[in-house]
Amino acid sequence: MNERPWPLGAATAIGSLPGTDPVEAASIVFGELPEFPCLPELPARGVGADMIGRTAALLVDLAVEVVPSGYRVTTRPGHDHRRALDLMSWDLDAVQEAREKAGAPPPVFKAQVAGPWTLAANVELPRGHRILTDRGALRDFSESLLDGLAAHVAELKSRLGAPVVLQFDEPSLPAVLDGDLPTASGYGTVPAVPAPEARELLSRVIDGAERITGQPVAVHCCAPKPPISLLRAAGAKAIAFDFALLKGASPALLDEIGETLDSGTTLMLGLVPTTDPGVPVELRDVVAPVFKLVDRLGFRREILAERVVPTPACGLAGATPEWMRRALTLSREAGKAFTEPPEGW
Repeated sequence: MNERPWPLGAATAIGSLPGTDPVEAASIVFGELPEFPCLPELPARGVGADMIGRTAALLVDLAVEVVPSGYRVTTRPGHDHRRALDLMSWDLDAVQEAREKAGAPPPVFKAQVAGPWTLAANVELPRGHRILTDRGALRDFSESLLDGLAAHVAELKSRLGAPVVLQFDEPSLPAVLDGDLPTASGYGTVPAVPAPEARELLSRVIDGAERITGQPVAVHCCAPKPPISLLRAAGAKAIAFDFALLKGASPALLDEIGETLDSGTTLMLGLVPTTDPGVPVELRDVVAPVFKLVDRLGFRREILAERVVPTPACGLAGATPEWMRRALTLSREAGKAFTEPPEGW
């Protein structure tokens, strides 16, 4: 397995973008992030274009439908399932077209899906309980997800001629660990999942994804308290989170970041705001805090080019088209600044 298939100084995006046109989105991603493009997600298209709907469409021998409370397991694929499949097919056509216009395959390509715990936290069983409350269903869905990912990755590689890195999105994982998810009745909360159990399932899925792709697996968590040590222990070779969460961080969290860097794990740092902050944002505003962090942790600044991939802070679905382009440009420029740090920064 290639420990770092992306080039030094490469930047990428988390996944979601504004708008509804997959051809335009793919063209922008390949243009702005040529060294590490990703499969654009366009949730503004509605049902089936969101993270859970897209991932559920990949499941093998399992199907979901939309109900008033969200997504629920159903006995056979219906309209919602077919719509999600159609949207994914259009997205794959769009990235293939963008790759052909680029003239050569990218060094590596990233695709994003909901992680096993976030999927299990946001899809209901027929009686209304979350999948994560049924260990048998949890196992079945995780295995089905890996089966679907094998076909998905094979198609991406065939269309693009590039290695594929998978990113599991786990925004619900902290709530799963803390027992903060409401029950079907709304009068209680689902019991917390012990950290060893959460780590074991995630590790099994990450190992399976690595076997499918032959590449390191990334895990993204946009929650306020991303469980970085748990993700690293589960085998994630890259961990993505919002860098702004480190502002005022405790010494323990900073030690955790230092240990993660020292272990060789890549940090996909969300450095650029997801929406226009209303004031000018320059490259120095984005990268200088990262230089200060590695200085404080006692690392050489060269480690940034080796083990940090700049990204926007999270998905860009809520951004204006103008800010989306600016955010991707700043992310790309940040990667180059890590390879050649400007004097005085």
